[in-house]
Amino acid sequence: MASRRRLLSRVAAAVGISSLAGCTGSEPSLDLPPNPRADSLPALQHDWVGGMRTDEHGNPLLPRFHRVLMLDATAPIDDALRERVERACRALEAAYDWSSADLLHTWAWGTGYFEKQGSLGRAPIRRPRVLSRTDDPDLRSFDAALVLASDTESHLTATEAALFGDRDTLGGAPVEAPLGDLFDRRRRVTGFMGEGLPAAHADAEGIPEGAPLDGAPGFMGFRSGRVRTQASLDRVTKSGGRWDGGTTMHLSHLTFSLDGWYAMDMPDRVARMFSPDVTPEEAETYDTDVPFADAVREHARDYGVVGHTEKMARARENGEPILLRRDFNTVDGGRAGLHFLSYQRSLADFETARDAMNGWWLRDDHPSITDRQNNGLLNFVTVRSRANFYVPPRARRATP
Repeated sequence: MASRRRLLSRVAAAVGISSLAGCTGSEPSLDLPPNPRADSLPALQHDWVGGMRTDEHGNPLLPRFHRVLMLDATAPIDDALRERVERACRALEAAYDWSSADLLHTWAWGTGYFEKQGSLGRAPIRRPRVLSRTDDPDLRSFDAALVLASDTESHLTATEAALFGDRDTLGGAPVEAPLGDLFDRRRRVTGFMGEGLPAAHADAEGIPEGAPLDGAPGFMGFRSGRVRTQASLDRVTKSGGRWDGGTTMHLSHLTFSLDGWYAMDMPDRVARMFSPDVTPEEAETYDTDVPFADAVREHARDYGVVGHTEKMARARENGEPILLRRDFNTVDGGRAGLHFLSYQRSLADFETARDAMNGWWLRDDHPSITDRQNNGLLNFVTVRSRANFYVPPRARRATP
């Protein structure tokens, strides 16, 4: 906890002035007074911890509804546009409390932004890459993204309408900084997280009739996001230099094919989610962590199947996770899936985690294990798209 306080103090001091050198050598200077709510908001945009509910074990619970707007600028990316972005974000902070009950939001800049600045080669992000021999995702580039989340779905709709539509008030105040004339909404992704919500969407393509989703927080029937399976804010936040206090954000769209998943009995599903030496009864006892024995190769040889969690554990650094996940279920396109949104200090961390998930180095340990078969969750998941973004600290969100 002390290290987190030191991080937030350092970031707040480093970014207290919004006129900072841009990555092209220019110095964007916003002609705006200080953010009047800066002292009551976390210095890091990706710090949602204080605004989220927790379960009985202290695990943070993501908001129930999510929306991410991917944007391309239709006007020059200059100080006037940056000022409008900052004013728009401040309007959200004025209209809603920083909480799951009201609204949590994050403004991110994409690879398209840095390309237009002529600085992608010096940026903290790069264009996405194909990371699997078994997937052929659409590799996307956007100028920016606005991440919105709330337990009240109408707040997301009102926010989007106020910034990009025809709504002229938000939280009872006039909308003085809409963004619809400056950005095109290239793509909108939506989703949800929480018990009861997957069951309400059980008619989506990719889910067999009768799938046991009652009470399940996700389409695969298991909960995630235990506090000790998530990277800390310190671990995913950049320290020192031009990007101090920022982080990278990756957004993937995954779709599910769950006929085979739910054709298996619970022990077989547990084996592929966790490990073949874990029983369903043991899995039910996991509260803040998922223990692992670091024996995935032995399990491959002994059982001919390996679990997703035990593979991912090999991507930990000094026993600690390297990704902070904010992923959520979706039925975008009419098919059950997941929008995998993660924060990490560098995109190399995400690629390390994905390499662990691939598990192709296990194929020589047992003939039953292939690129997808008996290899964790790979046989049930397809990656449809990828995009990368940079998330500045709050005081520099409009001037990365």
